Amino acid sequence: MSYGVDARELYEALAWYEGAEPYETIVVPWLERARDGYRAWLATAAEDGSWWAAKGTEPGGQELIWELYALHRISDRMLLTFQPPSDEPGSPDPLPLLSELEYLDVFTSLGMTPFEDGDAFDPFLHEIVEVEQADDPHAPIEITEVLWPGLMLGRLLFNRAGVRVGAGVEHAQRGVADRSPLYWTFQRRHRPAIDLSQGWGSNSQWRTGFRLDYRTPDGDRLNVAGDRPIDGSDDLQLDHLKNLTLEERLLTPGDRRELLRHRCLLRTPEAADALTGSPGWERDLMPFDWRLPHSEA
Repeated sequence: MSYGVDARELYEALAWYEGAEPYETIVVPWLERARDGYRAWLATAAEDGSWWAAKGTEPGGQELIWELYALHRISDRMLLTFQPPSDEPGSPDPLPLLSELEYLDVFTSLGMTPFEDGDAFDPFLHEIVEVEQADDPHAPIEITEVLWPGLMLGRLLFNRAGVRVGAGVEHAQRGVADRSPLYWTFQRRHRPAIDLSQGWGSNSQWRTGFRLDYRTPDGDRLNVAGDRPIDGSDDLQLDHLKNLTLEERLLTPGDRRELLRHRCLLRTPEAADALTGSPGWERDLMPFDWRLPHSEA
């Protein structure tokens, strides 16, 4: 599909820009060209339907998934200044790119709706950025501050709101829930981020899929394009752990479900000692095609 504009163009223009007014100089002209056809094209992803199911045979659907990924990568870059500093010594602070109002203007101009929902913690809507460990190990996760707003495209989740939380260690462990790798994510300032673009060339990396999560009247639909059972094979005649990697087998079913819902681990896994025998296991973990059983969808 060609609408005279694409997200990769904006991402690269912002990456190369060295002036003091990226919003007025780079973003506003791009948004002017992104109205009408481009915005309408994005809107076709707003409802959970068949558009993504035919992505293998309908090039427009595949291109839309790639375009949503590229837009999400722009969002990741713009949100860096709202995040805690890196724990790595000597790590530079990112230059401010856009204000929160400018950030919201980019995506609302493309048809998205912002939300904060800072009352009750919801892993569908909220990304844990920092954990304050409660004295009571059983204390539930509670939001104490919203650091950046989330965005919906119709019923499709585009980006979760970033939040600081208080929680007991049984629910969210400081140093894990806020510092372990965040999957389906290109970049975070304060923690590792892992997506399927990493390790590919300058062109191939833009052929990365966007995770599709929908909030519908019938419930939440997570990673709807995923095609691999989260607990292994669906074939009852086979080992039920078939098609899971060694690292995935060492995670409990509860670990795997929390990782899918939160996009990261919340606590040190029970099999932590065994996992240390696989250096770099967190980067080898491949949850990107996981799907929940229909009974849990």
